[in-house]
Amino acid sequence: MDNADSRTVEGFGDEWVRFDQSGLTDQDHDDMFDSYFSIFPWESLPENSVGLDLGCGSGRWALKVAPKVKELHCIDASKEALNIAKNNLSKMDNCHFHLASVDNIPLEDESLDFAYSLGVLHHIPDTAEGIKACVSKLKKGAPCLIYLYYAFDNKPCWYKLIWKISEAGRFFISRMPYPLRYITSQVIALLVYWPLARFSLLFEKLGFCVDSFPLSYYRKRSFYVMQTDSLDRFGTRLEKRFSKKEILTMMENSGLENIFFSN
Repeated sequence: MDNADSRTVEGFGDEWVRFDQSGLTDQDHDDMFDSYFSIFPWESLPENSVGLDLGCGSGRWALKVAPKVKELHCIDASKEALNIAKNNLSKMDNCHFHLASVDNIPLEDESLDFAYSLGVLHHIPDTAEGIKACVSKLKKGAPCLIYLYYAFDNKPCWYKLIWKISEAGRFFISRMPYPLRYITSQVIALLVYWPLARFSLLFEKLGFCVDSFPLSYYRKRSFYVMQTDSLDRFGTRLEKRFSKKEILTMMENSGLENIFFSN
């Protein structure tokens, strides 16, 4: 696994074992899927399309994608995560599972009709090469949906300052032993995520725009989502963020064209 951080992979395995998404509500699942895939051109996929879920984790997105396509290849570098995905997708007979890192995708080049990788490629040592590896498996003109952590280009300075403070906390928490890392992340979910999220919801109901409120994304999410994402955020050793310009450059250098971003 040259383009993978072994401790980060182990951390995600621990995360998906603790949060296998069995507690995810249908409403949360639908809303989050729609927010990620709102720009995906489903109508452009050929009949009997075959695609790739790179970094499938628990398989929560594959659960929504698999019924729409002929075949879906689910790849993850964590054995524990892949076992969770296999269990969650046990009723899907069109999913194929591969234990592999991004630099060792066991599929033919230019063989796939689509690919997506959500919240994965900013957790590997070389994100640009990871994107290239993913795109190399696509047929010419096939769509590729990628979600990367962004560098808060459109946020005010005070928002970025809050993030830098939280980043210092993440650095230390992510290096704790797994049990202590988990407990700390759950305390953060309870004492930080939940209050700020519900604070945003209250102000939204009062007529305020809450787009720049910290953690406003979670204002209509269940506590289970906050628990999962708090562990994801503070329990992950390797995390990178990119400006919109940097993301565009990496995608163009991988050979992708007609690139556009979700709002």
